[in-house]
Amino acid sequence: MTIGSARTELGGDRLTSSGSIPNQRTAADAYRVSEEQLHRARMVVARNSADSEDLRQLLDMLGLISANPDLPPPVTR
Repeated sequence: MTIGSARTELGGDRLTSSGSIPNQRTAADAYRVSEEQLHRARMVVARNSADSEDLRQLLDMLGLISANPDLPPPVTR
């Protein structure tokens, strides 16, 4: 499907915020993620890491785990 064909199928109307394209996120939205989003992000990183040390470093860099086990990860709900 191309952009032109999508517009034709929609009758030339532009999508609104209720359409399939989400609105741009603000900086405040970065802190509002669901548990499902966190889980999916961690799984993508796990599938693409070379080994367990690579996985730990990547998750830490992305804020998906905490460097200190006593503290929560920087990215939370």
